Amino acid sequence: MPEPILTTVERAFIAGTRRAVLATIRPDGEPRLVPICFVLADAADELGRAILYSPLDEKPKSAADPHVLARVRDLLVLPAVTVLVDRWSEDWHGLAWIRLSGRAVLMEPEPREREEHAGAVSALRAKYPQYADHDLDSRPIIRMSIDRVKRWGEVL
Repeated sequence: MPEPILTTVERAFIAGTRRAVLATIRPDGEPRLVPICFVLADAADELGRAILYSPLDEKPKSAADPHVLARVRDLLVLPAVTVLVDRWSEDWHGLAWIRLSGRAVLMEPEPREREEHAGAVSALRAKYPQYADHDLDSRPIIRMSIDRVKRWGEVL
């Protein structure tokens, strides 16, 4: 089994953060940035990559069908994604961020992905009580496999 890509300290920092910013690439080559809720999977995949899940939840969006959202269209064409997880502080000694780069797929609640999808939904509901009454079970989830990690500041 390969070495995990995230250290224990980095995993704790990411897991304890409530929001992040997802960057996809628009068709014109420009980045598309959107704040996201997310959860880090407990275990790495078979290649040692960390896995991040982000729901396409029922918060107000530009389209009712999550499959037509711009970020989804972007990653279906070019699956390269970057996620910035940061901590802001008025005391600038407390500033820190971790940038996660990798590839994303749309995970559907279908038979071949049902178990992983259900686990992601459960973890998202545990982290965000607001999801208790959201229908995450029938909606797609963005699944990101993290290949590269860059960090700045003290992430303790």
